[in-house]
Amino acid sequence: MTKRGAAGSIVLASESPRRRDLLAALGVSFSTHPPQIDESSGEPCPGRRAVELALAKARAVDGLVPGALVLGADTIVVAPDAAPLGKPPDAESARAMLHALRGRVHRVVTGVAAIRGERSGTECVSTRVRMRSYSRAEIERYLARGEPFDKAGGYAIQDREFAPAAETEGCLCSVIGLPLWSARRLLAAIGGIASEPPALESCFSCPLRDGPAAAAGVR
Repeated sequence: MTKRGAAGSIVLASESPRRRDLLAALGVSFSTHPPQIDESSGEPCPGRRAVELALAKARAVDGLVPGALVLGADTIVVAPDAAPLGKPPDAESARAMLHALRGRVHRVVTGVAAIRGERSGTECVSTRVRMRSYSRAEIERYLARGEPFDKAGGYAIQDREFAPAAETEGCLCSVIGLPLWSARRLLAAIGGIASEPPALESCFSCPLRDGPAAAAGVR
């Protein structure tokens, strides 16, 4: 990875390999540091909750690298008739989540936050996902591979073997864990850091390409 733009470093407040791979697509150099936070929240609005947790992750890492821009993100799966779905703690929970989402439409909400010094900014992105009608046997094979346990809603939309989604409407990168056009704007607005346009095919037609998400803020 090569670094572009202003002086200072970027720290991704995450241990997710998917967020790390996504951020690398912007052509910036960065380090990663897992945040130590309590991810429970009493905030009932999924969008505000995702932003709240993204900020908490960034703040937990802020200051560990003086002068760094810290980028945090949090993803929540919102089923129509259920509480927001986070990461399943065990196989039973993962199985229940995948059964509940099967053949139905839900939303995936990702909050992104950037902090450098006294400046901070956020964006919140919502993507509509329609799952295919995968079989019970497919769920069990997916569980046997150990895949669901570090993923909101218990699935990875990019998993080629399971291929859980039939259709998406919105930002695909947000479902994976980090909306890249949002991250790129926040790197520039908060850190003065220039980056390459996202080098992923799905980003070329992303609705976030030409403007920020509906819920955005910089201060």
